[in-house]
Amino acid sequence: MPAPTDDGPRIVQPGAPGQASQTFSADELSRVEGVSYTPADVAFMQGMIPHHAQALEMTALVRRFATTNAVRQMGLRMEISQRDEIAMMESWLRDHGEATALPGGHGAHMMPGMLSPEQMQELENARGVDFDRLFLEYMIQHHLGAIDMVAALFNTSGAGQESTVFKFAEDVDADQTMEIERMQGILATLR
Repeated sequence: MPAPTDDGPRIVQPGAPGQASQTFSADELSRVEGVSYTPADVAFMQGMIPHHAQALEMTALVRRFATTNAVRQMGLRMEISQRDEIAMMESWLRDHGEATALPGGHGAHMMPGMLSPEQMQELENARGVDFDRLFLEYMIQHHLGAIDMVAALFNTSGAGQESTVFKFAEDVDADQTMEIERMQGILATLR
């Protein structure tokens, strides 16, 4: 590619071994499209919304039934982060002209780690330390499912490269792995 003819700043992209470098003007670079998103990115974001929504249902029960301060604090942290992340995902999907719900009416029960209706009922009926223990066990299951969803995204060719999707997926993986470790520690004190 010939050198740009304008007098503005230039960006040099080194070539592969044995290949010439390319020089771009700032104007040319602004027309280069960034990394695009894929259908797998959309499905990931659409699937994480009901996944996070169920976590909010679970944390709402913490406010009513948790008996230990550690479980209450963990639930509050999750409630705040999951609510904010749902808003971010919905915004990202709308900004990209995508539906905020999974197509075909697929329910949240299809996402990895999701609690069955029977498990949700069991959690709603639990009281005292039994509630705390069950909440932690089920939220660990839930978080492991989210981590599986991230792994599936990154194992899909070309997926997870768009900057917002990449950062969000990386954050889910890191945050939920750390929360699992904390919940396991709390759980060990309740046994």
